[in-house]
Amino acid sequence: MEKREMVKAICTIAGFYLFLELVLGVTCPILYFTGISCAGCGMSRAWMCLLHLDFAGAFYYHPLFWIPGVGAALFPFWNRIPKNLKRVLLVIACILFLGVYIWRMLDVTDTIVVFQPENGILAKVFFRLIQK
Repeated sequence: MEKREMVKAICTIAGFYLFLELVLGVTCPILYFTGISCAGCGMSRAWMCLLHLDFAGAFYYHPLFWIPGVGAALFPFWNRIPKNLKRVLLVIACILFLGVYIWRMLDVTDTIVVFQPENGILAKVFFRLIQK
């Protein structure tokens, strides 16, 4: 993917999320629709903590809050990075996110990541349909 296309894609996604949050009040579309937190749940709150130099809070909300910063720092040089190294970096990031996600899902004391499919809009619509 060309850099210009990547920037357009990122801007489109960011615009979509801003629309959902500012216009519809939906802070996380995945949680809203499914009732299940995503692997990035808590990332926005972590970055807000980081902006206030609250590193403990940032780590609490999402222990991998630093990965998007590393990705942003690498973005201008992405085409210069060898293909195999890119793959390794992406696989490591995915494994880390998946591992933290599973760990947080299994931790019953974690209040950031939730598994409540009955609260998602999809389940509510489904149960309304089958009740008729």
